[in-house]
Amino acid sequence: MSYKQIKWMIIILPTLAVGLWEYMRHTFLMPYISMDAGNILSPIFVFLISITLLSRLFRLLEHVQEELNKERAEKASVQARDLIARELHDGIAQSLFLLSVKIDKAESGKSSLSEQERFRDIRKTVHEVNRYVRQSIANLRFPSAIHEPVYEDTMKSRIEHTAKETLVSPRIEWSIPDTVLSTKEKVELLACIREALMNIHKHAQATQVAVSGQGEGQSWQVHIDDNGKGITQNPFDLSDRYGLRIMKERAEELQWGIKIIALERGSRIEINKEADSL
Repeated sequence: MSYKQIKWMIIILPTLAVGLWEYMRHTFLMPYISMDAGNILSPIFVFLISITLLSRLFRLLEHVQEELNKERAEKASVQARDLIARELHDGIAQSLFLLSVKIDKAESGKSSLSEQERFRDIRKTVHEVNRYVRQSIANLRFPSAIHEPVYEDTMKSRIEHTAKETLVSPRIEWSIPDTVLSTKEKVELLACIREALMNIHKHAQATQVAVSGQGEGQSWQVHIDDNGKGITQNPFDLSDRYGLRIMKERAEELQWGIKIIALERGSRIEINKEADSL
């Protein structure tokens, strides 16, 4: 029963009950109940209606009001999280990306091995800070505390949003139920997909990208495919691919399998979880 219906029931029920009582008293009960007795019974009758029917309606009204207040609070919390996440992304995350680009330019103009090594260390630090910032953004978008409301957005919608951030337009086929992924798994898996899409945008020179997820329960598999220039060696072994190495660390921390596979045209990043990987 809706909030509006309950209010109308509270207004109408006493009126109908008293009207019905008065009609019956004057039409059928006059020979048996005197006028004075009827006047005494009328407030008693209204009191009994209030105790039985109206008290239940008031409890329903209070419950509905609590649900509405809870929904408003949850919506305000989600909006606040999204606002902070956008500010982090538009401010700190993009500043870190710009700093990384400047470091790359500065490093390319240096020939000393010691200076290049220092630049690599600085770049690694920037990538680490960038990882923490993006982790914070993901945590804001996917509340991790048990008492927090469940975030309404689906993984598929979040992947679509992430793709826009990385300037990649993938074809998405997602059938992994959101309920089989914990909040931490959603955060980490989304971060891995983001890093994979960013790597494709930077290095693969691909014209087609596809993200797919299949599985259910404790066993699932995610593929990020592209038709780019492919790979000639394991990118995880390259010294300058900090993002990929961080992605691998994320997956291994959760005991997921992760590998990069050369396709006939392009490459595939595969992330999987087996039922016994707990």
